[in-house]
Amino acid sequence: MSVNVRIPTILRTYTGGQAEVSAEGATLSEVLADLEKNHTGIAARVLDDTGKLRRFVNVYVNDDDVRFAEGLDTATPDGAGVSIIPAVAGG
Repeated sequence: MSVNVRIPTILRTYTGGQAEVSAEGATLSEVLADLEKNHTGIAARVLDDTGKLRRFVNVYVNDDDVRFAEGLDTATPDGAGVSIIPAVAGG
């Protein structure tokens, strides 16, 4: 399955400045593995040392937060949009 992944500004150094890239995979885990294969280093910014989503990184498949779906096993149908959104803090 081919999906479009929206890349936040802070991670665009891994994608050559591209705001959106294509990736392959039937699940979010597969999509992230494909992203890492084509954009080395990006997975370490999304996943922690145990391979789980980092606490302050939100990921959406279409409009659904994967934390409330199947996490890394969330299906990524052909043509889906995947958004990686780092949490913003401040005060």
